[in-house]
Amino acid sequence: MFGLMGVTAVALIVKLLGRNRTENVDGLLIEQTSRVQAHNDRVTYSSAAVHKSSPTVRHHYRP
Repeated sequence: MFGLMGVTAVALIVKLLGRNRTENVDGLLIEQTSRVQAHNDRVTYSSAAVHKSSPTVRHHYRP
């Protein structure tokens, strides 16, 4: 039983580590573009940008 669980864990680790490899330049460029887009989205849609105040400001109004 423990052997089966160990084999399953090793298979999952190998599968997950194998997914992160990019074999060609096109894949690297796509990943880089995605990272840049995600960074821009985080900056554009941050709490400070959307609400024009920091998220720690407390308001006295409670619904």
